[in-house]
Amino acid sequence: MHWVKILGVAVGAAALLGLGIILGHFAIPKATSPLTSSTSDSQDLDLAILDSVMGQLDASRIRENLRELSKEPHVATSPRDEALVQLLLGRWKDTATGLDSAKTYEYRVLLSFPNAEQPNSVEVVGPNGTTFHSFQPFEKNLTGEQAGPNVLQPYAAYAPPGTPKGLLVYANQGSEEDFKELETQGINLEGTIALTRYGGVGRGAKAINAAKHGVVGVLVYTDPGDINDGKSLPNETFPNSWRLPPSGVERGSYYEYFGDPLTPYLPAHSSSFRLDPHNTSGFPPIPTQPIGFEDARDLLCNLTGTSAPASWQGALGCEYKLGPGFEPNGSFPAGSEVKVSVHNRLELRTSSNVLGIIQGAVEPDRYVIYGNHRDSWVHGAVDPSSGTAVLLEISRVLGTLLKKGTWRPRRSIIFASWGAEEFGLIGSTEFTEEFLSKLQERTVAYINVDISVFSNATLRAQGTPPVQSVIFSATKEISAPGSSGLSIYDNWIRYTNRTSPVYGLVPSLGTLGAGSDYAAFVHFLGITSMDLAYTYDRSKTSARIYPTYHTAFDTFDYVEKFLDPGFSSHQAVARTAGSVLLRLSDSLFLPLNVSDYSETLQSFLQTAQEALGTQLEKQNISLGPLVTAVANFKTAAASLGEHILTLQKSSPDPLQVRMVNDQLMLLERAFLNSRAFPEERHYSHVLWAPNTASVDTFPGLANACAKAQKINSGSEAWAEVQRQLSIVVTALEGAAATLVPVADL
Repeated sequence: MHWVKILGVAVGAAALLGLGIILGHFAIPKATSPLTSSTSDSQDLDLAILDSVMGQLDASRIRENLRELSKEPHVATSPRDEALVQLLLGRWKDTATGLDSAKTYEYRVLLSFPNAEQPNSVEVVGPNGTTFHSFQPFEKNLTGEQAGPNVLQPYAAYAPPGTPKGLLVYANQGSEEDFKELETQGINLEGTIALTRYGGVGRGAKAINAAKHGVVGVLVYTDPGDINDGKSLPNETFPNSWRLPPSGVERGSYYEYFGDPLTPYLPAHSSSFRLDPHNTSGFPPIPTQPIGFEDARDLLCNLTGTSAPASWQGALGCEYKLGPGFEPNGSFPAGSEVKVSVHNRLELRTSSNVLGIIQGAVEPDRYVIYGNHRDSWVHGAVDPSSGTAVLLEISRVLGTLLKKGTWRPRRSIIFASWGAEEFGLIGSTEFTEEFLSKLQERTVAYINVDISVFSNATLRAQGTPPVQSVIFSATKEISAPGSSGLSIYDNWIRYTNRTSPVYGLVPSLGTLGAGSDYAAFVHFLGITSMDLAYTYDRSKTSARIYPTYHTAFDTFDYVEKFLDPGFSSHQAVARTAGSVLLRLSDSLFLPLNVSDYSETLQSFLQTAQEALGTQLEKQNISLGPLVTAVANFKTAAASLGEHILTLQKSSPDPLQVRMVNDQLMLLERAFLNSRAFPEERHYSHVLWAPNTASVDTFPGLANACAKAQKINSGSEAWAEVQRQLSIVVTALEGAAATLVPVADL
């Protein structure tokens, strides 16, 4: 048929045309874009690039970054904080040293500020209401930087307004046990003002514990015995040494959770549901105000009553007594009380995160995130600007390589400057809430460098066990500051170490709590995380943190004069963090050793058997399933390690590499159980949740056992123990299943 022939000719012509188009498509050379790089799928870490980056990280540039970042106070959402947002955007969009892109993410969050027109105050008043003594509302202007118009008065963020008045009692660190001890001593706490010192429990917990016992107001101070090795005289403290001066006051958030208080589990957008601020949990229930130890001395050294226990004594130069009230023949008239006036205000403010992005050449959908917060309480040279100064230098060096076309990472790198961290890790938490699914599916690891330098003695690293290997590998190749000739690794092992049953003597890797922006990533999303810093020699000081922490004395000159002259420790942190970042972003196989989790699990198991086993047996609760789960995990982790070694000796195809890397990446997620700790907001990781018991083992199991072992605990308490045990076993079984060959369904 004629029409059949015509159709045949047409089909043939179309086929030839299509073939020509296809051949032409592959014959024409194309411009390279970030996502169509000519880089091979087998791209691995380039040691020459790594060495180049290490050599380009410049201590003097970090110094200048810090000078710029800390020259003015920049509390969250202040004009200076917003100016730093623009500084970061400018750096990351620079045509010579910038990244692929940079953007901001804004959130409308609830913050707390003192009232500039009506400063908070602490007074001693007589029975007739006469004020006998008023304590200074601000720190002394020792260097000309403590009296500027943008220096926030010391205050307890989120503490409610009020003017309570009562007899003073000394409550040590304000723990539940401390208040019970006062009651055991026969002290009636109803209507009193409690003087507590920092340490022991969190800031907010001091006020929460106090309110449970009828206390109406709380004062908090830093004892020189806890921060200054007992030194307190002006010539022994800043500006003559690194120690906290007598008027220094630690500001801080007293909010118990993290994230925006009004939008838990939701990003704080204008359209999001918000809680009623008056019915929001986690705020201090009573007015609270921090003071300096100079003022605390006037109060504490005039108290009456019995002597405080030996462990409660400090370094204010007098015998600490418990109260209530003052000595009749002391500095204040008999019957005098303490009045605390707090005028804090809650305000909705817009806070910004700033993200700088380098797109990966081979796996652009796999993210290595490197972050630090931007906001500070005052100048914040150490916290957080030392970390931001390092972040900017690393991004400058990598941006330069990127713009020159000499390097592009295998995986995408995201640099993050988080907003409003000081108020409760707000910026990073809102980000994880907004992009929960994307981040859980795609994030390889999170690197946090908040305070990069506490002091200049040694590295301090914290993280989940799989990061140990990559941190060790990096630090073995970098020289430690100073003239020792040691690597950072060998210097680190001199200061803090442990004996591993697998490796022998190794540096100690700390665990992650909730002290910085890694919290939401590890506890909420189950992302492998770490925190890196240089710190002090703990054999030479008992300071719980660097002494000017959260005060108006945390300035650029403080860093340069006392913490890191020459900025060599900042450079060491930059090199360590930069090396870890490149290893995670560029290595063909992710350098995460999941077998290192086996050692942690075995340690937790052994402690549970030794500390809890007998009591559990009496309740017919067997640890047998837990023993089996730990053993199965160890076997699966070892098998995966052997599989990776086999692949590394061959020429694996991209799918084989991808499957193995996904197993390594997703392991941490297997330890999540969103219903494990209903009373702990955002905590889902069954291995690293808060452990309030004295047994260093699986936290849910330890906490449940501690509650069940109390007198008159019933069957429900032991049922919770069984539930927590089952949660851990299920998590370990799921983790082991994540590590077995992907084809084994």
